[in-house]
Amino acid sequence: MEISGSNALNRSVQGLWSTHRRARINLNSASAPESGSTTPTIPLVAEESGLAPSGAQDAEPSTSNGVSQVAEVDPPTSEARPPVSSGKRKSRSRLAGEESTKRTKVSSQGGSIAKDYTPPSTRLSDLGGVDVCVEKMLELVAMPLCHPEIYLHTGVQPPRGVLLHGPPGCGKTLLAHAIAGELGVPFINISAPSVVSGMSGESEKTLRDTFEEAKRVAPCLLFIDEIDAITPKRESAQREMERRIVAQFLTCMDDMTWEKNENKPVIVIGATNRPDSLDAALRRAGRFDHEISMGVPDEEARAQILRVLSAKLRLEGDFDFRAFAKATPGYVGADLAALTGAAGIIAVKRIFHQISEGPLVLPEIIAEQGTQGYSENSMMVDPPVPTQPPHSSKKPAPFADFDVSRHTLASSIIHFLRAHPNPLTEAQLAPLCITSSDFMLALKQVQPSSKREGFATVPDVTWSDIGALHHTREELHMAIVQPIRRPELFSAVGIVAACGVLLWGPPGCGKTLLAKAVANESRANFISVKGPELLNKYVGESERAVRQVFSRARASSPCVIFFDELDALVPRRDDSLSESSARVVNTLLTELDGLDARKSVYVIAATNRPDMIDPAMCRPGRLDKLLYVDLPSANERAEIMRTVMRKVPLGGGTVSPDDMRLVVETLVREQCEGYSGADLAALVREAGIVALKRTLGVLDMMDETVGGAVAGQQEVRVQVGDFIEALGKVSPSVSVAQRRKYEALRSKFAGLPVRVGREEDSKRMEEKQP
Repeated sequence: MEISGSNALNRSVQGLWSTHRRARINLNSASAPESGSTTPTIPLVAEESGLAPSGAQDAEPSTSNGVSQVAEVDPPTSEARPPVSSGKRKSRSRLAGEESTKRTKVSSQGGSIAKDYTPPSTRLSDLGGVDVCVEKMLELVAMPLCHPEIYLHTGVQPPRGVLLHGPPGCGKTLLAHAIAGELGVPFINISAPSVVSGMSGESEKTLRDTFEEAKRVAPCLLFIDEIDAITPKRESAQREMERRIVAQFLTCMDDMTWEKNENKPVIVIGATNRPDSLDAALRRAGRFDHEISMGVPDEEARAQILRVLSAKLRLEGDFDFRAFAKATPGYVGADLAALTGAAGIIAVKRIFHQISEGPLVLPEIIAEQGTQGYSENSMMVDPPVPTQPPHSSKKPAPFADFDVSRHTLASSIIHFLRAHPNPLTEAQLAPLCITSSDFMLALKQVQPSSKREGFATVPDVTWSDIGALHHTREELHMAIVQPIRRPELFSAVGIVAACGVLLWGPPGCGKTLLAKAVANESRANFISVKGPELLNKYVGESERAVRQVFSRARASSPCVIFFDELDALVPRRDDSLSESSARVVNTLLTELDGLDARKSVYVIAATNRPDMIDPAMCRPGRLDKLLYVDLPSANERAEIMRTVMRKVPLGGGTVSPDDMRLVVETLVREQCEGYSGADLAALVREAGIVALKRTLGVLDMMDETVGGAVAGQQEVRVQVGDFIEALGKVSPSVSVAQRRKYEALRSKFAGLPVRVGREEDSKRMEEKQP
């Protein structure tokens, strides 16, 4: 009779937990037993390996001294042995049994390694635009795995690890899978967060087991995705466990030498989009020997990616992949894949609409052929109903009782599902294709990853929204728009560096509007940065924000960065300037013209105080052009007024809208000296409010007399008297003293004489002002 101890339940739970953890950590072990099962480990292993006879399954575990014991089975007689009386002998036999169990598990599953680590089905033909990275991977990975005898003969140590880094969606994981699929070697793919465990020491043991398994199946590839999750910088690690994991990973990488692995190569590939967060000891030679940067694809690479993605689509018509690549700046491979998917969805909607409206007629199903399944090469969506065998009867039409009149948006799809309840045949699928127009519509729906991070957009302001400023527009067109549109022509004459432009002048003259129109005209990404928003009270954060702006701009190139109120960001560096502000100025100067080339990143800055900007900003190579945006002249005021009044309903009485427009332009020429573009826009807005007040008063009177039905037919018209009344409320925002100051700055910075006619305008302004 056996006596169970007081802590028998605790020891039993502990034994079950150890069995479960051992099965999960050991890569060669069988699946863990189900929760709640008390089946011991030894009989299970014996049964799997074929060593246990039929009678061994009925053996019951015995408990002695609070420890659950397994009755040992004699294979020849299949009878359970009696329990041993000595506790030491039982403990010794239990430990021996566990060791034999581990050896049995390893030996029983030794033949399934190739099945567990089969290489992926991805091939290099599924990639595009990464030829340089593929060549580097073939050199660093394919050669040591395919021909290790070359390295043994020459005595050259092959690389142990390769680190792939780049923005999300650029194809790091796909490249690693494609290399493994082409080589056909065992491929061990683990996710870095799955290594971390809540138990102390379990994470390090999982790493050791993983590397030991890689050594056992060598030659092989070990791919660790999101490696930054387990290898952060040890000096900034929050917990001691993170430091231990990093140290264990470094030790495992050092143990991957050929001498310790019987000259069988094991290449470790790591992937991350945060290479700067990795521990510095991991990025030295002997661990991750080489790093491959997979950046945002350029125009040529995007065209190749689109060709690879479109090879599996059923396209119709001519496709200009160069034009699509030019229209997708900042798109990575994942964004282009999303673009093709969105184009397919748009094509399906268009086809449904054409079928319901009548322009597209599908051929009728021939009775002898029966219903056919979907073609394998067809890229259409899944059929609306499940595929049925040819001999099945016709299904009832779906949505037969659906009221289409209440859901007009879904009417085309409902009509199609009613007309075709069965799967379409190959003849009916033949006219269903994706066209170039579907891709153009998809461009408006798919937003690249770089734009989702915050502030890279294409403005909706065009040149037609800007009146006058012809000289400034021409300078910006040659400095930014044409280099983005036709870079090959500028490269032919030796102009390869991006240009920077500083727009300065009185407030309200259209500096910000010009920058937006330039970005829209060039179809480039546009990053608008207000000067003070980059400043942060914490040390180093302002400089990091400046670097991040240029990093995102390079990822979204061609890109236009617009710095508004530049004087707040880069003031003069003198004794009165604080050290933190000086560091921000130095960072911006370095980004504009430092070791890292700006490539297709164009900078436009605007300020009202050019005398407060650091002089180093205005030298050639940084802000090359200084364009003075002055107050408009008389004719320019009339042109600005004509642009602003395009959407304003003019008229009243017997005066036509065209005649009234001429009267307002004459009024602006004669009585609006010193008004800026913003002042003229405020004048038009105030005139509209005056017209609304007059119209609302008339409507209130008509409501009291004849009712609201007649009053609703009243239209709002802006008359000349409304503009005259608005002139008394809107005054110029730039005073005469400020204007003289800007004229002095103009002769100092731009070296240009005062424009003819400006002195007379200033004198007239002085006479009018008290």
